[in-house]
Amino acid sequence: MMDKNILRQAQQMQAKLLKAQEELGEATVEASSGGGAVTVVVSGHQQLCSIKISPEAVDPDDIEMLEDLVLTAVNEGIEKARELAASQLGAITGGLNIPGLT
Repeated sequence: MMDKNILRQAQQMQAKLLKAQEELGEATVEASSGGGAVTVVVSGHQQLCSIKISPEAVDPDDIEMLEDLVLTAVNEGIEKARELAASQLGAITGGLNIPGLT
């Protein structure tokens, strides 16, 4: 027979995790590259929300540089969103790595 205390603790953890995941969906992080030439906003669920490109970053003769700036900013934004998720969810799970949470 399962201990009711353990079951209650598991239910409380599940409720906290659901709330934290909901909060992550509302949270955003910002990252930029090229000294602010490209700025991105990424949600806590690691979805790209917006990209802003400074007009000075647009050089028709050097599209590769702009592509690199966008790629760098997006990757940094996703990494920041992962760190945010790991931080918030890790506080609840006590550092347990639960598949599918981040």
